[in-house]
Amino acid sequence: MSETHLSREAYERLQAELEDLTTRGRVDIAQAIETARELGDLKENADYHAAREDQGRMEARIRQLQSLVDNAIIVEGTEASDTVNPGSIVALRYEGDDDADRYLVGSIEERRDDVAVVSPASPLGQALLGRRKGDTVEYEAPRGNLKVEILDIEA
Repeated sequence: MSETHLSREAYERLQAELEDLTTRGRVDIAQAIETARELGDLKENADYHAAREDQGRMEARIRQLQSLVDNAIIVEGTEASDTVNPGSIVALRYEGDDDADRYLVGSIEERRDDVAVVSPASPLGQALLGRRKGDTVEYEAPRGNLKVEILDIEA
C-alpha cells in the first residue's frame, strides 16, 4: 500500500480503533463464536455463521488499519499555504457551474461532515497538488476531461 497523509488526530483515532479491535474486538468475536457453537449443529447454525462473517469483516478492517498506520505520514498542522498540499481544503468551481464545492485533499479516513474528500492519488488530487488559488486545472474523469478553478485554499 502507498503512503497515506494523515493528521495527528486521524492517526491517533485509527491507532485507537486498531488497538480496540485487536484486543476487545477479537475477544468479543471469540465469545460469540463459542456461544454459537454451543447451540448445536454448525451447518444450520445461523448465529455461528453470522459470528464467523463478523470475524472476517473485523479481521479485514484490522489489516486495513494496520496498513494505514504502518504507511502513514503525519501532516502536522498545515500552515496557511498558497499552494494545494495534502491536508489542504480547497474550494473549487467546475467549468459551467456557478456553485463552489469544497474538498479536503487527503485520506478518506480524514472525512468530515462538512467537506468531501479527494485522494491526492486520484486524477483530481494529482491535478490540484502544487497549484495556487486562481489556477484552472484540467483532469481526466471517467466521463471525459473536466476543468476546475481553484477559488480558495485553507490549511
